[in-house]
Amino acid sequence: MERLDRIASHGGRVLSVRNGMVEVQIEAVSACASCAAHAKCGFAESKDKKVEVPSAAWQSFEPGQPVVVHIDESRGLLAVWIAYVLPALLMLAAIVGVSLAGGPEWAAVLAGFAVLAAYIGVVYLRRRKVEGRFTLTVDHA
Repeated sequence: MERLDRIASHGGRVLSVRNGMVEVQIEAVSACASCAAHAKCGFAESKDKKVEVPSAAWQSFEPGQPVVVHIDESRGLLAVWIAYVLPALLMLAAIVGVSLAGGPEWAAVLAGFAVLAAYIGVVYLRRRKVEGRFTLTVDHA
């Protein structure tokens, strides 16, 4: 059995159901503030988050039905690293590197943006592998 304290859960409503996928609109509520994974999961940032969740029992869901979406907290931390920490560190390293090499400020900034663009390109090209590391599950509410 999974440890429930390591799982971030969010309520939502089914938007659509098709071919093994359940599209869910996540409800961001004030309860997110008390969730242990609040700072990591990203669901609480906006009132309207839509996620597609693969489900073997997709035929048991109907549009409008309340559901609960779960993600392992450690996977949420990995997502934060991929989306925020690594690109910031790479960009900072490029800026500092060019500055320490004696380059002008505009070149340092340009290098930072170039490294960021390259990082985004690599993540985009490897998106299928990255997506495979994040497993969302959906349950009836």
